[in-house]
Amino acid sequence: MECEITKKSGERKDNLDRREFIAGVAATAAFSIVKPSQVRGTEANSKVEVGCVGLGGRGRLIAGMVNKHAAYKITAVADYFDQVAKSAGERYGVAQERRFSGLLGYKRLIASKVDAVFLETPPCFFPAHAAAAVDAGCHVYVAKPVAVDVPGCRLIAESGQKATKNKRVFLVDFQVPTHPFNIETVKKCHEGLIGKVGLLSSIYCDEAFADPPKTKTVESRLQRLIWVNDIDLGGGMLVNSGIHAVDAALWLAGARPISATGSAGKIRPDAHGDTNDVYSITYQFENGLILNHRGEHVRNTHGFAGSCTAYGQFGYADITYGGHAGIRGNKGGYKGGEVKNLYREGISRNLDTFARNISEANYENPTAESGVNSTLATILGRLAGRRNAKVIWDDMIAANEKIEPDLTGLKQ
Repeated sequence: MECEITKKSGERKDNLDRREFIAGVAATAAFSIVKPSQVRGTEANSKVEVGCVGLGGRGRLIAGMVNKHAAYKITAVADYFDQVAKSAGERYGVAQERRFSGLLGYKRLIASKVDAVFLETPPCFFPAHAAAAVDAGCHVYVAKPVAVDVPGCRLIAESGQKATKNKRVFLVDFQVPTHPFNIETVKKCHEGLIGKVGLLSSIYCDEAFADPPKTKTVESRLQRLIWVNDIDLGGGMLVNSGIHAVDAALWLAGARPISATGSAGKIRPDAHGDTNDVYSITYQFENGLILNHRGEHVRNTHGFAGSCTAYGQFGYADITYGGHAGIRGNKGGYKGGEVKNLYREGISRNLDTFARNISEANYENPTAESGVNSTLATILGRLAGRRNAKVIWDDMIAANEKIEPDLTGLKQ
């Protein structure tokens, strides 16, 4: 079967299904908690048994939310660092023999038999971890970006397709597409309220993460989000962070780009990782649509910004990670409203959706494909910025460049 990411049409065929699917959750003022009996079939053994892999800052947050959710029960944990795994195990009441550490901790967790795996490690590990989980018959919930290179994206695409074939749920955790105001804004754009869209303008700015001097091994880079600074571990700033706004833009476009040109630079003081932290990338689409994406990740007091604006024939539309979402135009608009607290609320909606999909045997898994395409689009932008040149999507896919982190000296 041809992998979707190599198709030249660029049509994001999951677009309408994705909106309608998520809208079913978001349109409910207060999500009706899935009854445990709906998830597993019996009251006695009712909850989805979860294994959490990666328990640093974000992993700890998600695990805490999973632990409080009526549909789930954490029965296994894994983290590279032994003390982190032990602490998490104590926090969530996980048996000592199901607290795993080291690079291969994820394999031991999967072998311990869980229903679902939550992946929150540095993204260089996601492709192998997701593939192993799907092969073992687990449902998979994974953070973004889904990989740091093209081969990794290909493997995630295969895992998503295999999950659907094997009747398992596979969800990539983006938050922007979960908010009702964003959903309705995109829906009205696709219905033609602002006419043909000629330009998308997205922005993602935030402060940088700590980037201390490198040590003998990369162990010191595997915590406190230091790994975002390293392309081989985290993909770099555009791929790891700017992807939120790029994913929003591709959602509005209903397609993936065919090329990118751009510039990027590194201006943060005393940098040790190889990621650029300022960039401006222009994407071109097959139908003539243009996307300009820009961002910066420097501790300069600017603060956070993450949004995308669509400029059409009859109006313009905004979707956002924080701020106002809606439409203004000369043929009508959509008032929308303020998007607030999306980080936690978006995760919460995705946890609900994941549980609901399991309970209702919904294995369409649209976010697997869209998550891959958004990750590939940011990799395309990363290449264009680093080369200060035009990069063609199909050429990038054909080159299939693999980026291997040096894991020498790390404990297994």
